Amino acid sequence: MPLSYLHYDVFTGEPLLGNQLAVFTDARGLDAELMQRIAREMNFAESTFILPAERSDTDVRMRIFTPGVEMPMAGHPTIGSTFALAHTGVIRPGSKRFVFGLNIGPIPVDLEWSGDASGETSGETSGETSGETLRFAWMTQSNPVFGAYANERAVVAEALGLTAADLAPDLPIQHVSCGVPYLIVPLRNQAAVDRAIPDPVAFRRLRDGIGDDLAIYLFADAGGALSPKLDRAKAERGEETAYSRMFAPDIGIVEDPGTGSAAGPLGCYLVRHRLVAGVDAQRMVFLQGVAMGRASRIHVAIDGSPDAITQVKVGGEAVLVARGELLV
Repeated sequence: MPLSYLHYDVFTGEPLLGNQLAVFTDARGLDAELMQRIAREMNFAESTFILPAERSDTDVRMRIFTPGVEMPMAGHPTIGSTFALAHTGVIRPGSKRFVFGLNIGPIPVDLEWSGDASGETSGETSGETSGETLRFAWMTQSNPVFGAYANERAVVAEALGLTAADLAPDLPIQHVSCGVPYLIVPLRNQAAVDRAIPDPVAFRRLRDGIGDDLAIYLFADAGGALSPKLDRAKAERGEETAYSRMFAPDIGIVEDPGTGSAAGPLGCYLVRHRLVAGVDAQRMVFLQGVAMGRASRIHVAIDGSPDAITQVKVGGEAVLVARGELLV
C-alpha cells in the first residue's frame, strides 16, 4: 500500500525556506532497515516515522533518520512532526503539551495556538479546522553536558577551510551535548562563517583525533564582530542573536539549514561562557541556513545559571509545503 507522508519546512513560517522534513505519520509495519532506506530515498537532512506509544509517559513513539544513520533525538524533526500531528488531528487543538518517545527517552513539546482556522483538509481529517491552528512549538532538550575543549585550534580551522585567525580569539572551542554532541566553534565574525568550506581530508583528520562521529556548529555574533556580550537591544527587538552553520558529513549531512539539536548546546555554551545572561538567555534567536538559501530562525530559551543550567528549550515554526505517497 502507498506510504503517506507530509513535507514540512521547519524553523520558518514561509514555504521554501528553513529545513525540509518528511513526516511519515503512520509507520506501523516498517522495520528500521526500511526506514533507513526511505530516509536515504527522501534525501532530506532527516525523516521521521510515527509509531504507537511504547511508554505510558509518552503520546507517540518517533524514530528519526538522516540519509546515513538513526538519530537519538533531533530538533527540526521534533518541531516539524509536532506541526504534522496537529495538522492530522493526532494532537488535539488547544493542547498545551505533547510528549514524543525518542531513542533517548521522553521529550516534551509545549504548544502555542492561534485562533486562525486556516488549516486545509483536502479530504483528510485535520486538527486545525476547529478554530485553533498550531502557531509555535517548544521542545525541551536534555540539560547540557559540557565536554572537552579542542585545543588544536589550527586543526579545527583547517577542517573548516579557514585559518586560526578566523576563530574568535577569546572563546574556547568546546564539545557540548543536549542529547547529540556538537563541537561548538566560535568565529571572529559573520564573514568568516560564510567563508567556511569543510576540507574533507582535514575534517577526517580532526574526526580521527576526536575518535567519534563529528558534527560542527560554528557561529558568530549576528551583528558582526563577536563582542564580550551579545547585543541585548537586538534581542529585545526580536532580532537574531547568533549567525550559524552546521556540518556533519559523518552522519550523512554535508550541511544542515536548521539544527535544533545543535541550537540547544550553542545556547548553553553562550550562557556558560557568560555571553548572555538573565532574561536575554530566554529569548535567543539563531539564524542558520543563509549560505544554503534556506534561512532558518531557531529560538532558544535557557534557564539557570552559567554553572547550573536547569532547562533547555528550542522552538520554532513550521509550514506544510507538500504531501505525497511513497510506493514501497
